[in-house]
Amino acid sequence: MFSEMLNQTRKTKGITAQKMADQLGIGLRSYRNYESGDRQPSLEMLVKIADILEVSIDYLLCRTENPNLL
Repeated sequence: MFSEMLNQTRKTKGITAQKMADQLGIGLRSYRNYESGDRQPSLEMLVKIADILEVSIDYLLCRTENPNLL
């Protein structure tokens, strides 16, 4: 599930939720909604998230186990 993979990947990379929100240009509450599964990011936001975390979109969407598959 995207929300779980997002949370796990962010923590593995050592990035705080606040830093992610800041880099995405959104509020912390909005970002936390992605990690809780209450909201889904737009395609544009999904690309930004993958870029910040330096992983593929397919990895975040649990379509591959290889985070570097671009």
